[in-house]
Amino acid sequence: VQLQAYGGGSVQAGGFRRLSCAVSGGTFSKYTMAWFRQAPGKEREFVAAVSWKGGTPSYADSVKGRFTVSRDNDKNTTYLQMNSLKPEDTAVYYCAAQTSFSGAIYVLDMYYRNWGQGTLVTVSS
Repeated sequence: VQLQAYGGGSVQAGGFRRLSCAVSGGTFSKYTMAWFRQAPGKEREFVAAVSWKGGTPSYADSVKGRFTVSRDNDKNTTYLQMNSLKPEDTAVYYCAAQTSFSGAIYVLDMYYRNWGQGTLVTVSS
């Protein structure tokens, strides 16, 4: 399974950015898809996740109301729409995938076996 994250770049505070994560191999339609991020000098943290079953995605409190995670099973791709960006959103963003026959959403990175290479988002004030 390979995950390719892209869409990072530099943006001013208040702006927006959309990240994409293309997945090849495996069964995308049975993956829980997630986004994590790691800021300089900090631990990697959960951002958002979406189940293959649909339903309400899960978000970190710090991004609720600003970020939206979605997926396109026809394109084997998941997206992270980031609006109202803040300097504290600056980080390397990683997508992750994990098979979940139950459709469960995991917020701990230890549950994800498959990871993309990360894409850097820099938000300037």
